[in-house]
Amino acid sequence: MMSSDVDDPVGVLYRHDPEWADVTPIKQDDGLASVVSIAYSEKFKDVFDYFRAIMKSQEVSERAFKLTSDAVATCPANYSVWQYRRKLLKDLKKNLFDELEMIGNFIIEEPKNYQVWYHRRVLVEWLQDATLELSFTAEVLQDDPKNFHAWQHRQWCLNIFGLWANKGDSELEFVNNQIKEDVRNNSAWNQRYYVISNTTGFSGEILDKEISYTWYWITKAPNNESSWNYLRGILNGRRKAYLHPNLKSDCLHLISQDLKSSHLLAFLFDLIEEELDDLNDDIESNYKLELLAKAGELCNRLSDEVDPIRIKYWKYMKRRLIRKFNPNDSQNS
Repeated sequence: MMSSDVDDPVGVLYRHDPEWADVTPIKQDDGLASVVSIAYSEKFKDVFDYFRAIMKSQEVSERAFKLTSDAVATCPANYSVWQYRRKLLKDLKKNLFDELEMIGNFIIEEPKNYQVWYHRRVLVEWLQDATLELSFTAEVLQDDPKNFHAWQHRQWCLNIFGLWANKGDSELEFVNNQIKEDVRNNSAWNQRYYVISNTTGFSGEILDKEISYTWYWITKAPNNESSWNYLRGILNGRRKAYLHPNLKSDCLHLISQDLKSSHLLAFLFDLIEEELDDLNDDIESNYKLELLAKAGELCNRLSDEVDPIRIKYWKYMKRRLIRKFNPNDSQNS
């Protein structure tokens, strides 16, 4: 929505409008040693020359409010304009629902602009009414499923206004649909974690369900980092992967299908290291050596075949593991 002389005709400039004859515009001061001057359009310079003037005088009027409309249409990322507009909204006692509708249309046109999303948040705070926000963010996410601002605004509304209907089931259903549409949508996986963390929590039964849910999607897309990260996230600090009755065998099953997934091999490597950490001294040493050998095979495959861009890292990880659990193996350390 940035203006230009080509696609945004100048029309009637403020400096030619009799209504503004009493205002002395303030030109932008780029200093005496401007290295590269920006080629602003005539409309841009005109609008912001007058905006700087009314902001300096702190004018509160309908014409000032209209000027902010022109200014945000000309440069929607300008924080000062939005901030002054909010001042006028209060001082002029404007209808905030009308403003909410306006900013909604603006966001549809400028969905990645932080300022427009912040303006909407302030309006929702002032109104203390978030009834439209879930459907609105869903509309934005339909066109741009990974829009950070939309997800952030949605989380804020859920948290601040307690929109956790049925312990978050309705939001989980929304997230499920997002993941079905695109299993690689990391924002949707992040939202799933956010919802469960703020409602039921990852208790034993919930954690088991989430592991099964995540594994289903891992089998559909084994190279999808989003689902692997989610699996690591829900296990972290809650349960060690090797203690789950199926995770180790499920990983080995996928590997037996000759899947070239660095995430799969790395996850199994970490699982084995966790198990080695917890083994008691009275555990048969042969079993430890078997685990070490398997971890070494994983590192070899990662460095030589599946993840060669990190060859030095995986060779280091293999040496580190041997030094940690079998320091007498000087041949491989």
